[in-house]
Amino acid sequence: MSQRLTLQKTDVTAVSLLFNALSNEYRVGIVNLLRTGPKNVGEISDALKIEQTMASHNLKCLAFCGLVTSQRLGKTIEYTLNRETVEPILRLADKHISKYAANLRNCKTLER
Repeated sequence: MSQRLTLQKTDVTAVSLLFNALSNEYRVGIVNLLRTGPKNVGEISDALKIEQTMASHNLKCLAFCGLVTSQRLGKTIEYTLNRETVEPILRLADKHISKYAANLRNCKTLER
């Protein structure tokens, strides 16, 4: 039997902020790239063809929000996806998109 969870107002705000953190194409690109394994900012910026400053700025947000973790390795910092909580969200997103991608692309309310 599934339980229905009703969020408190503060939780609704936090969930909204979580989705807001994932509403940026750069951040989603970074998260998706990190699904393949840890990367440093140079590898991320090269793979996504963005400036390192843009990658760093978005990684800072993702790390602060707990979506990625960082570890210093010598002179570089390696970023890793938070597999415990973020990977399940991404799997659900994959499942949702496989069914509703056309609706999402054609939604007049969502900004692009």
